[in-house]
Amino acid sequence: MRTLRSAGEHATEIKRSRFVCALAPVREEDEAKAFLREQRRQHPDARHHCSAWVLGDDGSTQRSGDDGEPGGTAGVPMLEALHRNEVTNAVAVVSRYFGGVLLGAGGLVRAYGGAVSAALEQVGTVPLRAVRVVSTTVDYGLAGKLENALRSAGHRIGHVDHGANVRFDVHVPDDEVSEFETWLSETTAGAATAERGALLRAEADL
Repeated sequence: MRTLRSAGEHATEIKRSRFVCALAPVREEDEAKAFLREQRRQHPDARHHCSAWVLGDDGSTQRSGDDGEPGGTAGVPMLEALHRNEVTNAVAVVSRYFGGVLLGAGGLVRAYGGAVSAALEQVGTVPLRAVRVVSTTVDYGLAGKLENALRSAGHRIGHVDHGANVRFDVHVPDDEVSEFETWLSETTAGAATAERGALLRAEADL
């Protein structure tokens, strides 16, 4: 599966109707619904605000809405466009400004599906990878140097705990954990060791 590289928006015009597709990465249905409400606020003059979202690392949660367009002509083709691109953890909202020309059922299906496909092409998608939390604890004298090294090397730091020592929870692609452990040992001259933790939900491979 893949997910969005970032949020974005793309507009297309078909027979004087303007279709504005807004995309955003989301994890929960509440986030998707909030994004739909925000698009309604941003495009108050649009006649329809049709939506589709796919959630879950396996894409198991799916919803779509036609918002007044004939049934199956908007939300479903939008959802199919997300499926064709193997996209999950994403919401698409297409706001339609009606241009006065009826498109017919087939025309609407092509317009809404095409609006999402065009927006996906512009925004871009990235693969999802399984990520494991790897924790390492160092004294304060080494903590600053290690944090700089982690960030410089492009490793993703999650939680940082400042107790008697400093513990970094690093999010590492599961298939790169051994390589990270070697890097950590070499970078700290053996002063820091790695403790493998939980396997997280997949994250975007940016």
